[in-house]
Amino acid sequence: MTTFKPTLKLLDATMLVAGSMIGSGIFIVSADITRNVGSAGWLILVWLITGIMTLIAAVSYGELSAMYPKAGGQYVYLKEAYNPLIGFLYGWSFFSVIQTATIAAVGVAFAKFTAYIIPAFSEDKVALDLGFLTISPAQLLSILIIVLLTFINTRGVKSGKGIQTTFTLTKLLSLFGLIIFGLVALKPDIWNANWTDAWKLQPLPTEGNTTDYTTIAALGAIAAAMVGSVFSSDSWHNVTFIAGEVRNPKRNIGLSLFLGVLIVTIIYLLTNIMYLGVLSLQDIASADKDRVAVSAAHIIFGQAGTVIIAVMIMISTFGCNNGLVMAGARVYYTMANDGLFFKKAAELNKAAVPGFALWIQCLFACAWSLSGKYGDLLDMISFVVVVFYMLTIAGIFILRKKQPHIERPYKAVGYPVLPLLYIIMGLTFCILLIIYKPKFTWPGLIITLLGIPVYYLVMASRKAKHPATGSDLSNN
Repeated sequence: MTTFKPTLKLLDATMLVAGSMIGSGIFIVSADITRNVGSAGWLILVWLITGIMTLIAAVSYGELSAMYPKAGGQYVYLKEAYNPLIGFLYGWSFFSVIQTATIAAVGVAFAKFTAYIIPAFSEDKVALDLGFLTISPAQLLSILIIVLLTFINTRGVKSGKGIQTTFTLTKLLSLFGLIIFGLVALKPDIWNANWTDAWKLQPLPTEGNTTDYTTIAALGAIAAAMVGSVFSSDSWHNVTFIAGEVRNPKRNIGLSLFLGVLIVTIIYLLTNIMYLGVLSLQDIASADKDRVAVSAAHIIFGQAGTVIIAVMIMISTFGCNNGLVMAGARVYYTMANDGLFFKKAAELNKAAVPGFALWIQCLFACAWSLSGKYGDLLDMISFVVVVFYMLTIAGIFILRKKQPHIERPYKAVGYPVLPLLYIIMGLTFCILLIIYKPKFTWPGLIITLLGIPVYYLVMASRKAKHPATGSDLSNN
């Protein structure tokens, strides 16, 4: 029987965490955040709050990853803490939108910035007109990249980890380089102007007319601003999906989660400080197509800055997508072993990776690339992502009572205060979005809840085929 091969070292695991987090978000979303909060202090605070939340979640997940050091990650934790239905709803959301649409979005981001260097790949051109569907060169390139990375990862985890580690180290060094050059090019007059009224929370429309928020509306604005930073900081937990291929997973997964998230959080904060040193708040808010990093690079490096940042983002998104492709298929593999996904997805190929799961993930991601709607859905799914994070972290409390004797080589840092703090912060974020920005919540929630009838249909089918065991999905 073919089994997973533990070939990923601590460096590889850490690069998977960091590489999966850094895609295109840090280069873009600060524009929307600035439009919502309207000041330098709040721009940095939004990123800081998100970073603290993500760090708390990462050190909390360390306990769960040490308890269940096997493929499947968050799906396994939810199933063990609650029941198979909750685990399935996460897996359903993960496959239908969270992972596959993210792969598509990052793929199209790669194509968009490739078009800076090779205009033939522009999203504004038409490559195929099928009547009912118009396909751009950018979409075709996105599909090509997704297929290529899927093929590479079907060749074995060593192929995927080589790309991941190399590209992540490259983009980390590139980002640090951009930050350093940006700070050297810092303009004192712009910096001082940005920090003159640093804590005034206000909307900042691109035309420059500002009005004050009411206290209630201000809370909604902060939550809306955090949608971008939460999306940019997501996917840090991808390493837990591939736990069966990490050496000494009980130690290295928790450590890689902490190190990877810490590195990225520092980079994100420094990048935004750099933006504030070379661009006015108005320039950040009104950056062309929200490409703040392009505007900053133009100031720092001159006209060559556009090409430099385009290459950086191509490297960043390529490495990010490799991590997403590599990790996502392991969730479907574990679900298939529980009888909750296509049976063939439970098989490993000759290279000891879930080949079928990789290709079906590829198929859905390519479909999202063609749809043109993945960007909106990613905004909407941020709400659901945080809900599942809260449920998973709450699972630590449940499992300490439910399974008190299970080995815990690593325990959640700051328990119970830090996990509880995350739940409070996450709940506040979600409630504010429900009240003030419902377009960010209900669609994602509906997609998740559609998994309930699907789950019971699957269970009914299993029971019909195997009357004695069809309803048995015990937490193994």
